[in-house]
Amino acid sequence: MASPPTVARRRQLAAEGAPAVEWAAVFGPGACRVEEVGKHQLMRRTGLPPRDLRALDPAMAASYPAAITGRERAVVVNLERARAVITASEVLVPAPRDPAVAPLVRELRSRLASTHATASPPSPSASPPPQPQGAVVGMDGSVSPSSHGGGEGIGKGWQALGGDKALPFEFRALEVCLEFACKSLEHETSTLEKEAYPALDELTSKVSTLNLERARQIKSRLVDISGRVQKVRDELEHLLDHDMDMAALHLTEKLACYQSAGQSSRFDVEKEASELEERSIKEEEEEEAEEGGAGGFSPNTDELEILLESFFVQIEGTLNKLSTLREYVDDTEDYINMMLDDKQNQLLEMGILLSTATLVLTCGITVTGFLALNIHIPLYDTPPGATFWRATGGIVGGSVALFLAAVLCYKRSGILP
Repeated sequence: MASPPTVARRRQLAAEGAPAVEWAAVFGPGACRVEEVGKHQLMRRTGLPPRDLRALDPAMAASYPAAITGRERAVVVNLERARAVITASEVLVPAPRDPAVAPLVRELRSRLASTHATASPPSPSASPPPQPQGAVVGMDGSVSPSSHGGGEGIGKGWQALGGDKALPFEFRALEVCLEFACKSLEHETSTLEKEAYPALDELTSKVSTLNLERARQIKSRLVDISGRVQKVRDELEHLLDHDMDMAALHLTEKLACYQSAGQSSRFDVEKEASELEERSIKEEEEEEAEEGGAGGFSPNTDELEILLESFFVQIEGTLNKLSTLREYVDDTEDYINMMLDDKQNQLLEMGILLSTATLVLTCGITVTGFLALNIHIPLYDTPPGATFWRATGGIVGGSVALFLAAVLCYKRSGILP
């Protein structure tokens, strides 16, 4: 009787039985293939643990924070719509047929092809990019044109360096992903600004239910976009403040260092995916820190720092625009509240005057009722006409005098302005 499978074997079978997901593989010359890759196959191909692949799942990406994580043989990029796995020779983008992701694939193809001629040749000892397995589908007709205008050459980060040496492949791919994420957020911010300022100005001129609802929706979108921009900014700031994290992104130099030292990568291509899944986060971080110090791998991070700094400035500018818009929304709310307070004060003043007038009128009615009693007083001995007008004039004059005295008392006490 055969023994039951072990836990590792059951996990391996479950991973192999998982449904394949479409990934776009973009290579150095700009070539692109759409492949159906399973989870287990992707782990063997990139050496990534399962949690990194879960963060790239479009159905679960919203629950994971924005992050740029450097692993042994790959860089995991999870920035808004820019989600990709970058290795030293290829870029893997999930769900390439999604209209929101297709421009990123087109941009990667265009930019990597335009800089391939000036890129540094790969190390002879480096292994060639893995060939696609499974169904292969051409990109023609499945990828929409980029909205960022492909073929513009290398971007702002490398232009700031002012050098002729080309960036490594992973940095060029990372630059495209960062630029795509920053431009997407900047476009959403500009669209919100175009809608927000006229709507807020209209609200200040006319407070209505429709205008208030529009302002509420604008504020909700503002909070959402500001949070997403802040996450990207915090991740870039974290990378700039930690040299070890930036060093982990140097895949080409790391590969060359391992090859020159005659060492193999910790995540070997033939290693079982179950071993990667069983490794805990804490142990992995400790091992990475130990390898970084003991292995002598300390690349120069100046180029990457300048690259990240340029996009940090760009995302900081987007965040400043959102901050300015937030201040305008807060000022509009304060103005609306002041208008409502002024209206409320006017209503209170009118209520005080009406209450006083009602009190005075009640006093006049009381006097009239007293004079209407069926009793004999000396006033009734006068001629009837004179008695009527004398009583009416006295009641009206007394009521008016009492009302004016009350209003004067209110003004002196500060109840009325």
